[in-house]
Amino acid sequence: MTTVSAHAVLLDMDGTLVDSTGIVEAVWTAWSAIRGLDPEHVVRTVHGRQSRASIAALLPGISEERLLAEDAWLLEQELAESGRAAAVPGAADLLAGLTEVPHALVTSAPEELARVRMSAAGLGMPALAITAEQVSASKPDPEGFLIAAARLGVDPSDCLVFEDSAAGIASARAAGMRVVGVGEAASTHAPDWVVTTLAAPAVDPESGIARFDLV
Repeated sequence: MTTVSAHAVLLDMDGTLVDSTGIVEAVWTAWSAIRGLDPEHVVRTVHGRQSRASIAALLPGISEERLLAEDAWLLEQELAESGRAAAVPGAADLLAGLTEVPHALVTSAPEELARVRMSAAGLGMPALAITAEQVSASKPDPEGFLIAAARLGVDPSDCLVFEDSAAGIASARAAGMRVVGVGEAASTHAPDWVVTTLAAPAVDPESGIARFDLV
């Protein structure tokens, strides 16, 4: 058991707080069938990344007009399915335990989709949410995490990130942050620690520092 302290906690959404993997994979599989692409390759490509970045990678040379149209179609499908989203075990406890700790959501999803999914999962939206609209580059670029740290007024090295995907973990590492991988599959992406269930931290009432007991 290792006790890890953090001045701020940054949280991914899909696969970390919200169990939306089935929704994401179903929508992208349907899209890949329409576009004549290998669905397994598509699903491997998209996890943790903005949809626009994934489309550009999967359809090299796509025009900006078509990219926007493809992105809009995917968003419409994901919004329609997001009522089935559920909270990852312990996510509500984790968020409740961060009330007095600087924290933020850092997601590749657009704000509308993030709000719909968090609501469907019965989770409150953090006061600070860095969504796709607020960054110029998708994960694995570190921009989103660095923006969150700056807005919280915390040095990146004092932040603890909860992530599940290869792109997200790489993004947090590139930002100079420590990373807790969520779910057994996250262990293959080299986080600092791995948890299978989320839980609230112990919080120092004077400093607001969060302490997590991690295996």
